[in-house]
Amino acid sequence: ELAQNGMDEFEEGDYKKAIEYFEKLRDWYPFSRDAKTAELKIADAYFHLKEYDDAIIAYEEFQELHPTNESIPYIIHQIGLCYFNRISTPDREQTMALKAIEVFERLVDRFPENPHTQDAKEKIRQCKKNLAERDFYVGHYYYKTKRYLAAIHRFQNIVSKYPAFETAEKALHYITLCENALAEKNMKSEERN
Repeated sequence: ELAQNGMDEFEEGDYKKAIEYFEKLRDWYPFSRDAKTAELKIADAYFHLKEYDDAIIAYEEFQELHPTNESIPYIIHQIGLCYFNRISTPDREQTMALKAIEVFERLVDRFPENPHTQDAKEKIRQCKKNLAERDFYVGHYYYKTKRYLAAIHRFQNIVSKYPAFETAEKALHYITLCENALAEKNMKSEERN
């Protein structure tokens, strides 16, 4: 009854109510055949509520308790999505992108043939694009504030780490601009001496 009520609420989109039913089922009948399903549905409900930290905890607990379960690739993918869905714009901190890459790469390495792997590869690409844009944003700021060496460092990072993105071409252009600005600065300095 608890399992059915939980599923009904989940299907209706009342995830908070579903969590209540699934938690009761998990706590009262931990060895029932529905307990594993309840544990996974709790995590999914948190995910749908966009309570990603709670979802990650629930997914990771499931993974620890049932390391050989057939749902493990799905769970790793969901954990990756919990981070991916919180990635901010390139002008903001990119910790979530780095964590998403780490989780998605684990999925790709461990389960290369799984259906979720193709999506994980695409998400990794999107995360790296964001990271390249973040470095460009910072590098461009350094360029505008005439901190050319710091800008060059950022732009070179893009070229070496993210060469497949169009941001790398822009970075090469700005490396040239920074080097020219430094050379001009050095010439003026030598003229003064």
